[in-house]
Amino acid sequence: MKEANFVSKQRTLIITCALLLSNAMSGLDNTIINTALPAIISDLHGLELMGWIVAVFLLGTAVSTPLWSKLGEHIGNKKSYQLAALLFVIGSLLQGLAPNMWVLIITRTVAGIGNGGIVSLPYIIYAQLYANPRKRMQVLGFVSASYSMATIIGPLVGGYIVDTFSWHWVFYLNVPIGLLSALLVQIYYPAQHVAVTKKVDYLGAILMACGLISLLIGIENLGSASVHQVALAFGIAVVCLGTLIRVEGHVNDPIIPRRLFKNLDLVMDFLLFTLIWGAFMGFLIYSPMWAQGLLGTSALIGGATQIPSSITDFIGSGMVAPLRRHWSPQNVLNLSILTLTLAFVLLVLVDAHAPYWILLVAGMFEGFGNGACFNELQVKVQQDAAEQDVPIATSFSFLIRMLSQTFTASVFALLMNAAIRHGVTQSHGKITMQMMNQLSDATNLKHLPPHLIPQMRQILHTGLHNIMLLSLILMLIAAGLNLAVQYRQHRQMVRNDL
Repeated sequence: MKEANFVSKQRTLIITCALLLSNAMSGLDNTIINTALPAIISDLHGLELMGWIVAVFLLGTAVSTPLWSKLGEHIGNKKSYQLAALLFVIGSLLQGLAPNMWVLIITRTVAGIGNGGIVSLPYIIYAQLYANPRKRMQVLGFVSASYSMATIIGPLVGGYIVDTFSWHWVFYLNVPIGLLSALLVQIYYPAQHVAVTKKVDYLGAILMACGLISLLIGIENLGSASVHQVALAFGIAVVCLGTLIRVEGHVNDPIIPRRLFKNLDLVMDFLLFTLIWGAFMGFLIYSPMWAQGLLGTSALIGGATQIPSSITDFIGSGMVAPLRRHWSPQNVLNLSILTLTLAFVLLVLVDAHAPYWILLVAGMFEGFGNGACFNELQVKVQQDAAEQDVPIATSFSFLIRMLSQTFTASVFALLMNAAIRHGVTQSHGKITMQMMNQLSDATNLKHLPPHLIPQMRQILHTGLHNIMLLSLILMLIAAGLNLAVQYRQHRQMVRNDL
């Protein structure tokens, strides 16, 4: 297949750069928000709502990801991408203006919906621009590089902005980038004729959104709301998602085709994505808090804990192609999962007094494993899917990752809140939730009783330890699953030889 002939090479290059900007935007947002979280929590007094800040963004991304690809089929990928970028820009601007936690959570949801389009639609557009698989793989290497570069710069820029100006400005940073990306796409990417006769699966989209949102609400309110309220949320989720499964079997163009789940190899890929990306969130969200809350570092130094992982993420993704010349996909995944597991073993074993360099070493292991897992699994999904299912399988793999990150972020927040509440209760009034909120920002240490800071840090460490332990368990399950897939493939090969 030749490169798509509806766009010249010069325009193709400009469009690719514009789409890379969207990838950089997403990378910046993911790392800057984690660096700024301690300052946001301290300013808006929202430690107990911290999980929502991360979860609603990921949920918006997850729910909207398959919907953006469907919208692209009906109005064109160009218009869909521009609409997604506009939503992301508006959400970013309003986040910076947020006066309280609830406004921040709502506007972050808007940005998350836009993010679902800017992270998924480019992969569909790349397939149109680069019909040659080899050229497309080269472009995907640049995609990984742009994201890694953004995640390296993000903690430094975010930490500098928080320390020098205020946390509000970390959200304003993406506004000009998003507008420039949408403008370049408008000028250089020609609109294509779209002829779709299939009806839009509105009912499926509504059921999926309602089911996932209800499930998130149920998870977020475990331990804080009444049993009846949590049960109601889970009940609505079960009804909506159960009805979705039935409905999707009777529509011409379902949001999520059932046939994907009849492909066992593809299902195993999705499960690995779920486990690995769920564990990954433990380090991504909480390593800056570990540095700032336990070690008393600045926001800049706290954000720098993610720099080694960003560098080794790029190295890991680049190592996949050379390793595949000699190793099977499962062996590449074995190495990747092992390095990720080592990161969490290290963080589970250390105590609240662990030195800063431990976080950097753990980040190196985590980044390499995560980068290699992403590239290998993304290619494997497209190889294991039937040819006609490659687009929807690729889109669904994004959905799976986002859902995993969303729900594990909620569970991690639940673990943290439980540890903090228990610690506050055990202090018999000496330590308050407001004091724990202030602990997450090192600039507030002078306002806290010095003799209580060690006890407060121990409470925070308990929550962090539980989060890293759960991440380790997820990685061990992923390792076992990958070995089971490898054993199954070996048995099939033996039977074929006979």
